[in-house]
Order: sequence, then structure tokens, then C-alpha cells
Amino acid sequence: MVNSTIRKILAITSTTGAVGAAGGLALAAWGWSELRKFQLHEYTVPLLEPGTLGIGKLGGGASGRKNDFRILHISDLHMIPGQQTKIEWVSQLADTKPDLVINTGDNLSHLKAVPEVLRALGPLLRVPGFFVFGTNDYFAPRPVNPFGYLLAKKRKVSKVELPWQGMRAAFLEHGWLDATHTRREIKVGPVKLAVTGVDDPHHDLDDYSRVAGPPNERADLALALSHAPEPRVLDQFAADGYHLTLCGHTHGGQLCLPGGRAIVTNCGIDRERASGLHRWKNMYLHVSNGLGTSRFVPFRLFCRPSATLLHIVEKPAYPS
Repeated sequence: MVNSTIRKILAITSTTGAVGAAGGLALAAWGWSELRKFQLHEYTVPLLEPGTLGIGKLGGGASGRKNDFRILHISDLHMIPGQQTKIEWVSQLADTKPDLVINTGDNLSHLKAVPEVLRALGPLLRVPGFFVFGTNDYFAPRPVNPFGYLLAKKRKVSKVELPWQGMRAAFLEHGWLDATHTRREIKVGPVKLAVTGVDDPHHDLDDYSRVAGPPNERADLALALSHAPEPRVLDQFAADGYHLTLCGHTHGGQLCLPGGRAIVTNCGIDRERASGLHRWKNMYLHVSNGLGTSRFVPFRLFCRPSATLLHIVEKPAYPS
């Protein structure tokens, strides 16, 4: 009798394990297939003073448009050789006709990926742009347990250096500007920009003292860049009066619950602001879902890879 009961328990356990394994494989296959289902998110943000774009004036507006200034935000490419679908999708983002491109880092995930990054970004490098890097631009990813991602523990960087210097040189050669620990002021179309940024604060590479202080008050639009949306850095940008901060790093949660609800953010930002456009004190904050993943965790659940087009428009002109 006892032996019969044991055999039944073992049979049930074996069946349950087989069903669980099959379900796990199906979930992994689905998560892997989501990596190539890219999306473009769009938001309209009223940040410019009335008249900045020359609306209603002959020849006014950015790049011949009269109603918006377009910022294309890309982040977390995590490129490895052979990702042709990603290269083609990112390249066609030039068709959105951005006025400015912002790249918030983690472009690389492989020692030989720089040419692939430049192929993907090629048409966008002809557009004015700014960038900051993330830790995975400097160091290769490490093998991890895919489900360890859900434990929300900071992972140590590897000791394998990536060829970020050559990638940075290529960005600069094409006209993009490095915003890391510097303050930049340029004019793009009719819009006067003040831009600053810090190195990746998730691994304490930032030094805010090098860029501290309010942006030029004559700037029409003050932008701050950081790879990771760590609250201590966001608080400093907000206190100094920046209008909009752009970040990446979170992958939108990457392995999410239905509805894109993040389980973890892999940094200090709250789960509700793991991706998308939000308010942070007196400024706007945009956190990108990102376009890739670590090559050792090649899955996304309820969180497709994306880029974002931000339509910066004039504030409503209210009568006095």
C-alpha cells in the first residue's frame, strides 16, 4: 500500500514538473520572440514659451515645421553582431524627422559590436545629437541567472573592457556632443538648448559637482541626461531647474507583469516610473524602455523594446 502511494506521488510530481518545464520553455520562447517587436512611443510635452517656434511666422518652426521640436530618445541598444532586424528598425527612425537625437547609453553588449551600432545609428548621426554612456558601454556584460534579474540586486561589472573610445570618437566625428560632466549650449533651428549630463550613477560614476548650477536662463529648453534614473541625481537636476531629464537603464522592467507593470527597475526609481513620461518634482522625466537586453538575459515579457519621439511644443498662450 505504501509503495503504491509513493509511486502515485512520484508520478504526479513527474507530470507536474514536465508541465512546468514545458510552460517555462514556452514562456522563454515568447520572451525571446518579443526582442524583435520594436515600438515607437510618442509624447507631446508643452515646455516652450509661446513664440519660440515662430508659429504663424513665415519660415518659422523647427526644420520647416511650425508646431513642434522633435527629440528622438534612444537607449540601451545592447548591440551584438548579427542583429540585422534591430539595425534596420533603428535606421528607419530617421524617417520621423527628429530635430535632435538623445542617446542615453548602454549601446554595446559585445566586443565586436561597434560597427553594428554605427550602422544602426548611421542616418541619425546626421542629426544634431547628445549622448552619455552607461556602464555596459565600458564593460562587457557578465553571465547571470536570467531570473536573478528579478531579485533587484546590483550586479558587479565585468573586467572585460569594451571599445567605447572608438565609438565615442565616431559619435564626435559625426557631430554628436558628449554631455558627460559638461554643460553645452547650442541652437537647433529656432530653439536655444542648454544640455548637461552625468556618467552612469548606477555604479557611482557620476560627479554632479562638475555640472552643478542652473542652466542658462536664456535657454528655451534645458535638458539633463543620465543613463540611470537614480533619484539622487534627478533631485539635483530638478533643483537646478532643468525642464526635462532623459534616462534609460531600466529596460522598462524587462520582465513585467501584464500591462507592462514593472516588477523591478534595477535602480532607485520607483516601479511606476520604470518607463515613459512622468513628472519628477518641478521637471519632466522620460525613462526609455530601451531597444535591447543583456545578451545573457535575452527575454522581454509584456515590455517590448522601444524608442521614443518627444514632441516638444509651446505652452498655451493664456490671455492676461
